[in-house]
Amino acid sequence: MNFDLTDEQTMIRDMSRNFARKVLAPRAEEMERTGAYPYDIIEQMAELGMMGIIIPEAHGGSGGDWVSMNLCMEELARGDMAVSALVEVTVIVAHELHMFGTEEQKRQYLMPLARGKEIGAFGLTEPDSGSDSGALRTAAVLDGDEWVINGTKQFITNIGLDNSTLVLAAARIGRQESKKRKIAAFIVPKSAPGFKLGKRYDKMAWHASATHEIIFDNCRIPRENLLGDPERGFAQHLATLQAGRISIAAIAVGSAQACFEEALRYSKQRAQFGQPIFNHQAVHFKLADMAVGIEMARNLYLKASWLKDHDRPHQFEACAAKLYASEMLEKTASNAVQIHGGYGCMNEYPVSRYYKGNKILQIVEGTSEVQRMVIGRILAKMN
Repeated sequence: MNFDLTDEQTMIRDMSRNFARKVLAPRAEEMERTGAYPYDIIEQMAELGMMGIIIPEAHGGSGGDWVSMNLCMEELARGDMAVSALVEVTVIVAHELHMFGTEEQKRQYLMPLARGKEIGAFGLTEPDSGSDSGALRTAAVLDGDEWVINGTKQFITNIGLDNSTLVLAAARIGRQESKKRKIAAFIVPKSAPGFKLGKRYDKMAWHASATHEIIFDNCRIPRENLLGDPERGFAQHLATLQAGRISIAAIAVGSAQACFEEALRYSKQRAQFGQPIFNHQAVHFKLADMAVGIEMARNLYLKASWLKDHDRPHQFEACAAKLYASEMLEKTASNAVQIHGGYGCMNEYPVSRYYKGNKILQIVEGTSEVQRMVIGRILAKMN
C-alpha cells in the first residue's frame, strides 16, 4: 500500500492549510460571534478553485480527485467548520449536477458553482422527514412545460447567502393517491416564481453558516429543470450524500486536529504543581488518545476517498468514516476543554467554539444512528 500523496494532492493540502491558517482561523471567533456571512472569504476560496476540485475542466473545475477535495475539507475545518461546511454543500450539489445533469444543465448551473461564482444548496430535509427522507411531502406536478412545486424544506445550508442561486430539491411526482409515487430531483433557482426564503435558524453554533427554511408555494420551474431519471431522484440524492459523508468525516478530522493542537500547546504552557500539565500522566494520556483517534479517522476518510476515485464500492467505508470521525471529534473536543480546565469554557479560547460546534457533524448527512443502520444492512448481507 502506498500512503504517499501525489504532488497535486500535496499542493492542494498545503494551499488549503495555509489559507485556513492565514485567513480562516483569525476570523473564526468574529464570524461565530457576529454571525456575519463571509462573502470576502468565499471570493478568495473561489479564486483558489476550492469549489471545483473534483469537477472536470470542461465544466469549470480543475479535474482533481476526491482525495484532494477531502484533504482541502480537512484543512479548511482546522480554520473554521462553518466555512468548510459551506464549501462541502456546494461541492456535493456540483457533484450531483455533474453525475446526472444534461450538458445544458451543466453549462447553465454547474459551471458557476465549480468556479465558486455562485453557491449551491441541497434540499432534502423537511419538517416531518429527517432521517426518514423517503417520507418527504414536497410534491411536483407537471403543468404543460413547467413543474409546479409545493412543500417546505428545513435546515437548508447556504440558501440564505446572497450569492446562493439554486437548491437541488427532492419532490414526489405522480398522482397523490398512488402508493407508487416516485421521488425526483429538481434544479430550483432562487429566482423562480413561488420560491420563498423562510426563517433563518438560530443555531447553538456555526452562526456564520446560512441555515434557512425554504417554502415552495406553487413554485414554477421549467420542465427541463428535472435532474436525471425522474424515478430515481431519491437514489441520486443518496449517492450524492454518500460522497458528502466522506467529506463530513474529513471536516471532523480537521476540527479534531485543531482541538488537539490547541490542547497540546496549552498543556505545555500551563504549569500546575510546579511543572507543565503535559507532564502529568492524566493529561498526556488524553492527548495520546486524541492523536490516535485523529489518525484512525484520517485513514478511514482517505481510504473511502481513494475507493471512490477508483470507482470501487465504498458505502461501508463512507458510513464508517463519517460515524467514527464525527464521534471521535466529540470526544476530542471534550478532552480539549477538559485539559484547558475553566479556561476551556471561556469564549476567548478556540476549544470552546470547537466543543459547541462539533455535535452537528453527528447529525448532518445522516445521523450516527442512520450510519449504524446502513452498516447493519451491509453486515446482514455478509456470509
